[in-house]
Amino acid sequence: MNHKLLPLTETMHYILLVLRKANHGYAVMQEIQRLSHNTVILAPGTLYGAIENLSKNGLIEHVGTENRKKVYLITPLGEEILEIEKQRLEHIINLY
Repeated sequence: MNHKLLPLTETMHYILLVLRKANHGYAVMQEIQRLSHNTVILAPGTLYGAIENLSKNGLIEHVGTENRKKVYLITPLGEEILEIEKQRLEHIINLY
């Protein structure tokens, strides 16, 4: 599959991984920081710019609100893109 967001940036990859469970932006930032062992710390502008881009391209969708915060979830297309990226990265790692 060819998609204009492939290959994913590190930020987009983490966001898609985290949004396999519905969540709002601040919780996404915290979870990315935790998953990356504090090596990826996103500024709000970076996060929300990436969320807007992922949403515009159909990889995530707004699914509701929680305490006035928008909640997002990965779409089937986002899952497909995430799987393509996983296979691409596994191929690279297997070259070692």
